[in-house]
Amino acid sequence: MTAALIPPTPRLAQLPLATLLALLSLPGGARAQETGAPDPTTLDSIQVSGSWLGTGLHESVKSFAGARTVVDREHIEGSGAASIGDAMRRIPGVQVTDNSGTAGSSVSLNIGVRGLTGRYSPRSTVLLDGVPLAVAPYGQPQLSFAPVSLANIESIDVVRGGGAVRYGPQNVGGIINFSTRAIPTEGGLQGDAGVRYTAYDHGGGDATQYNTFLGTRLDNGLGVALLYSGQDGRGWRQGSDDDFDDLALKFAYALDDHQELRAKLSHYAVRSLTPGGLTPAQYQADPFQNTRPTDFWKGHRSGIDLGYTNTLSESSEFEVLAYYNESTRASALVNAAGTQDTVQPRDYRVLGIEPRFTQRLRWGATVHDVTAGYRFLRERGNDRSYTVTRSTGAASASNRFDNATDAHSLYVDDRISIGRWRITPGVRMEWIDMQRQQAGSGITFDSRNDKALPSLNVAYLLTPALTVFGNYTTSFGPVQNIQLNSQTASNPLNPEVAKTAELGARWQDGALRAEMTVFKMRFDNQILQVPGITPPTFQNIGATDHKGVETALEYHFSEDSTLAGLELFANYTWTKAIQQSGDARGLDVPFYSRDTDSIGARYQYEAWTFNVSSTHQGGQFSDAANTWQESADARVGRVPGVRLWNAQASWTLPWLQETDIAVGVNNLADKRWYTRNVDGNAGRMVAAPRTFYVQGNYRF
Repeated sequence: MTAALIPPTPRLAQLPLATLLALLSLPGGARAQETGAPDPTTLDSIQVSGSWLGTGLHESVKSFAGARTVVDREHIEGSGAASIGDAMRRIPGVQVTDNSGTAGSSVSLNIGVRGLTGRYSPRSTVLLDGVPLAVAPYGQPQLSFAPVSLANIESIDVVRGGGAVRYGPQNVGGIINFSTRAIPTEGGLQGDAGVRYTAYDHGGGDATQYNTFLGTRLDNGLGVALLYSGQDGRGWRQGSDDDFDDLALKFAYALDDHQELRAKLSHYAVRSLTPGGLTPAQYQADPFQNTRPTDFWKGHRSGIDLGYTNTLSESSEFEVLAYYNESTRASALVNAAGTQDTVQPRDYRVLGIEPRFTQRLRWGATVHDVTAGYRFLRERGNDRSYTVTRSTGAASASNRFDNATDAHSLYVDDRISIGRWRITPGVRMEWIDMQRQQAGSGITFDSRNDKALPSLNVAYLLTPALTVFGNYTTSFGPVQNIQLNSQTASNPLNPEVAKTAELGARWQDGALRAEMTVFKMRFDNQILQVPGITPPTFQNIGATDHKGVETALEYHFSEDSTLAGLELFANYTWTKAIQQSGDARGLDVPFYSRDTDSIGARYQYEAWTFNVSSTHQGGQFSDAANTWQESADARVGRVPGVRLWNAQASWTLPWLQETDIAVGVNNLADKRWYTRNVDGNAGRMVAAPRTFYVQGNYRF
């Protein structure tokens, strides 16, 4: 994982220049690693083989014209992470939050990028093997139900900028792709099986996670892999049981030297009990108690992904990706009086198809990789709501809305190579038709949005190790299903639009990886709920301004040095995200810390590996008014910052080389910290106390 530590309280005007100059003047020891490096003018292969970013980008992150971090499986396992959110806390520019009590740890994904809201990750395009993870990418992009588990993941690829032209719609907060474990390329049965037991020092909870991977490549070219991950047990809160099963079956078949077919069948099911927030008095009495023992979330998703790649020639390639999935999720939340449960079942069906063609052209001194693609996405589904009186079990009539979206996206980009320059202009066009109809009433809400989204990405390969880059991208988010209820002639909702600019540099050689990015984003036309109006009403009234610096550093000591086997990493991010509209103008956006950092070391000696790391985030506000004083229900008030330390030791058994055993402790100092809920079950939410775990993995 890449990372870097910058002293606190940076000055935006000075820090980027200083860091860039440092990268340009690295010591000779680091530059010596350039020996044998490829010529920076060498072109990348255009073969993508299902690469989610497509032509010209799969070879390495080094020449990518934007801020990008890839975290591989080795680093995930060494971090002690138990969930996707844990694994992403050390990525620059990314903040993981748990600010909604309606979200169980096995149900939701809460990722905020560069000051954008993290509750259910609504501002980022989140993909699983290149397929949208959201149950309705246009109509409900929030990941209140995120069908993905960490043990089945091979890598996490986060593009914070520079890749917006191909992927959408919600790419304001970047693009995040989770890649599942790859099918083996060689014959013979290959695989592993693992188990992890976690116990919490307070609250009395414990949980067990299981994972299995089996794969092979047959003589006829057919590759098969089975992936399974599951969990049962509970967290550190009373009544916080989490149980999930994540199963996938992957196929790949080479028709010949130029053509390959791919397929994946998947099923994910989860049930999670969700303790709500606590008042300050309840928190002081017992921060691990549960005042809402009947609340829960549950859901399941089944899907199929199909892919075909044809390397037509050395200069052209065709690829098509098609997918279909069905999802169901439901929640039950008790009211404040404890007399009624509000039940909200929802069903979704998504069909998508995306063909893409790339042609390499040579015009004089320039080489062009021109890619044209088209994406059609069809969403159908409904959301329902009813109440159940707890004393009698009687259910009210159900209020139902049926939702339909047809979205067409056409994109073209041209990756131009001129010596050491890589210049990629591109544009994506979106045509979106949405309809929401209230069952039994004849009331229908319609929305049609057309939008052109241009981008320009530039990279200069200064040396074989150093790339300087800059880009300007336009991103947007369409009107969502529930927001359509507010659509009237006097209140015509328009898509949200963001414009982002980046400038940065990246160094990567055999020993050192370093990156620095300065960014500025203007997010206009945000759709926000108008406070104090029932039923909920939305308007285009919000605007925010985001700017900051992201830095990352990783250093591996050479094998012939006295510190052989030692790896050091650090990162620091400073983000200033300010509201630009209404009474809150000039104040910080809620639930985002200006300062975050992580530092750590990994040392490998013979059969032993040791990891120690620390993550930190500064304080943040839970409301737009930036209220410091905590309210009686703990809904608003300053959320204090925290620094946590984690440690792990792993051992490969000398008499059984295929077996690893690891023990670890997260939150070594047992810091007691919390975040807040701001919805119907508001209050303080205690974070994980000191946590012990032991895990074993057997490879065969």
